[in-house]
Amino acid sequence: MNNTSTNKPSLLLVIIAFAIVYIVWGSTYFFIQMAIHGFPPMMMGALRFFTAGLLMLACCYIKGDRIWVLKNVITSGISGLSMLFVATGLIIWIEKTVPSSIVAIMVSANPIWFVVLDKTNWKINLGNKTTIGGIVLGFAGVLLLFGEALSKSLAGTISPAQVTGLLLLLVSPIAWCGGSLFSKKRGNNGPARLNTAWQMVIAGLAFVLASLFRGEYHGFEFNTVPMQAWMALAYLIVFGSIGAFTAYVWLLSVKPATIVSTHSYVNPVIAVLLGVLFAGESISVLQVFGLAVILFSLLLVNFTKYSFNFHLFSRAGSLKTNIIKRFNKPQPTVNTYINLNESPCVSCK
Repeated sequence: MNNTSTNKPSLLLVIIAFAIVYIVWGSTYFFIQMAIHGFPPMMMGALRFFTAGLLMLACCYIKGDRIWVLKNVITSGISGLSMLFVATGLIIWIEKTVPSSIVAIMVSANPIWFVVLDKTNWKINLGNKTTIGGIVLGFAGVLLLFGEALSKSLAGTISPAQVTGLLLLLVSPIAWCGGSLFSKKRGNNGPARLNTAWQMVIAGLAFVLASLFRGEYHGFEFNTVPMQAWMALAYLIVFGSIGAFTAYVWLLSVKPATIVSTHSYVNPVIAVLLGVLFAGESISVLQVFGLAVILFSLLLVNFTKYSFNFHLFSRAGSLKTNIIKRFNKPQPTVNTYINLNESPCVSCK
């Protein structure tokens, strides 16, 4: 969605939508860990995504969308399996042993993998020194965190399971970006809400099978699940998967994609704050520094998207003359100056 709406949206609605995307998606790591204290991990994934997917399918049906188009369902299914079942499933599994704040820091490097894996646009993306510098710096931040974890493992202060979880976190963003790029390249003429609904439903079915394979239903009783876990699951379904997605898609229709994508910088910070303040998680100075390095690398990778196009000024002669002329004629829209790329992928964290 590169084009913004011609109707000026309500400022209050824009602020609320940004708050939802910033805070809700940043909080999902915290609530995932809360939910798996009551539900087995694969069962929790099944309940979350299958329920949210069915609710979104019902909404699409009410809105008159054409629900069953085999080609679109297959494309959504493949991307959903990669993004939600593999990528998000690994996060759910890893949060059994790794604090949610550390998971959020590691996953914050997601956008860098898009640049690395998007072979079609290598010539464009890797032709910029700032972008290349951002990629190198981002991986340096990830290695910094791994180095600390490895040193702690050798010292016996963290378990081998936590080190394994951190290693698996390398697979999660690759699966997420791979599924996103597959969906983008295959194309899908259905509305975004319908594509996401099918992604959730099919991923939810995969979680059901995984839960059955692991025997999570044997001896499990729903009446033993604490209320806190039920509330966390409800939050993930209603707000994490449906509410934030709706706000995100609406923002893309009224604001430039580059502005909406700033959630990539805010979400991990929210996750770290929630983990430290409410879950009693500890975070080292080195981990904070690693997060800062990764976020700064994302800024470098996306720097050309946020830069303004000044060629209009150079054509007229001097900057002063152009400023005077600008104030004497109708103001251009924001899109005239901001270089927009395609919207970032929808994140059903």
